[in-house]
Amino acid sequence: MELDHVFILCDVGAPGAAALQRLGIREGTSNTHPGQGTACRRFFFANAYLELVWVENDADAGAGEAKRTRLLERWAKRRAGACPFGLIMRQTVEEADTRPAFPTWRYAPSYFPEGFAIEVAEDTSIAEPEIFYFPFRRAHAMARAQPLDHAVPATSVHRVTIAGPVPDHLSAASREVVASGAVRFEEALVYALTIDFRTDPDASADLRPDLPLILRW
Repeated sequence: MELDHVFILCDVGAPGAAALQRLGIREGTSNTHPGQGTACRRFFFANAYLELVWVENDADAGAGEAKRTRLLERWAKRRAGACPFGLIMRQTVEEADTRPAFPTWRYAPSYFPEGFAIEVAEDTSIAEPEIFYFPFRRAHAMARAQPLDHAVPATSVHRVTIAGPVPDHLSAASREVVASGAVRFEEALVYALTIDFRTDPDASADLRPDLPLILRW
C-alpha cells in the first residue's frame, strides 16, 4: 500500500490554510462530506494530497457509522491529547478488493458512489492517527484537475512523519503503514506532521502555530 492523502483536524473553516497560501502552496477544490458532518480544504501534489478537515455538523458526525470513525471525538479533543491526524492509504496491486494486513471495519458513507467503501483500522489508540484504507487500486486522477504548480518545489510526497506522544506499542495498522515506507513515527511532546518532498531535503517551512505542519523540500 501507499499513501493516498493525509488530513489534519483543524478549526472551522481551516484558517490555517493561509499559512500554506503564504508559502505559495496553491489551494485546490474544497469538499464536504454529507452525512459525516465534516468538510475540508485541499492542497494537491502529484501523488497525494493534504486535507484540512473540520466538523461543521456535530449531530451528523456523532451519529451512526460516522461516530465510529472517531472524527468528532478526535476533532473535539485535538488540543486535549488526541492525535489530530489521519492517514488514508491505497492499494498498490491490481487484484480487486485486496484487504489490508490489519483488522478493519467497512465504512460506506452516503457521499461515496454506490458500491464503494473504505476500510477503517480497528484497535488504534486515539493517540495514534486514524487510519483508512482504499481496498482497490485508486489512481490519483483527481490531481490532474488541480493546481500543482506551487511556488516551492513541493511536487511528489516522499514520506510523512508523525511526531507526538504516540504509544510505545503501535497498533497493527500503524506498524503496517510504517512497513510501507510512506510513514514514520517519532516521539515528541506535542503533535506535528512533517511532509518530505525529497529523500534528502535541504529547505523547510514550519507552519506552526497556524498548523501543526512542517514542509521540507
